[in-house]
Amino acid sequence: MNKREGEGCSRRNADAAQEHEMSANPSSSVMAAFKVFQQELDTKHDKYERLVKISRDVTIESKRTIFLLHRVTTVPDAEDVLNEADIKLDGVRQKIGQIAEELKGEDIYQFHRAFTPGIQEYVEAVSFLHYIRHRCLISLEEINARLVFMNTEKADPKGSAEAMPVNAQVLTFQVTSSDYLLGVADLTGELMRMCISSVGNGDIDTPFQLSQFLRQIHDGFSYIGNTGPYEVSKKLHTLRQSLGKVEDACYTLRVRGSEIPKHMLADVFSSRTTLIDPEEGVV
Repeated sequence: MNKREGEGCSRRNADAAQEHEMSANPSSSVMAAFKVFQQELDTKHDKYERLVKISRDVTIESKRTIFLLHRVTTVPDAEDVLNEADIKLDGVRQKIGQIAEELKGEDIYQFHRAFTPGIQEYVEAVSFLHYIRHRCLISLEEINARLVFMNTEKADPKGSAEAMPVNAQVLTFQVTSSDYLLGVADLTGELMRMCISSVGNGDIDTPFQLSQFLRQIHDGFSYIGNTGPYEVSKKLHTLRQSLGKVEDACYTLRVRGSEIPKHMLADVFSSRTTLIDPEEGVV
């Protein structure tokens, strides 16, 4: 038994010495393999951080577009505002083109959490613009049809004054169904704010149109139920709050609209909104 234990101990010592030698040797196959792993992880983390920064820019520009679109209820010519919003969204799409360039040849779901906030905000902005212009909900196919980009690679031969285009590659970015649903859910809050602005300007027709549209969106989300993304169920509560405020505004306009001057409708609606949801206050 002692002889066998001695042989086992010597074998373990030899294995440990071999592992130490391999780890200490920079040219060993194990060290080379882990250097490759390190490079791959560093590349992935760098790409993830770049996507987060681009997504942040997309979010900021999309929010600015939404703020701009809320001016349509106060300006005499809404088409100028809509055209300016189109220009802003073109700039946002160029940012999304940078995301498509970063994701070329990659599994998008490995980086989805990096850019999903910006994409949701873009869906909210483009669907808000589409509703103001066409009074209907934009489809996922229509959104994705605008996210096709042309990537031109240029060669820079010696002695040439300018780089010459060589290969023109088409890049596409596909908004996922979950990002589309979450963006539409956020849209309901902007429509509720649009309803308040319309009432303040004496427009008593828009709230009823918004009420029907929000009811259709709510019914659609109700059909999804618990089968959709987890975040959808969280935003369904906010959607119901927005619908309730708009429906309450329509009730106020229908019942008391004839006895309240138009310039006081917004104050009446705001006070009723505070009673419905005292935690949120007047939006």
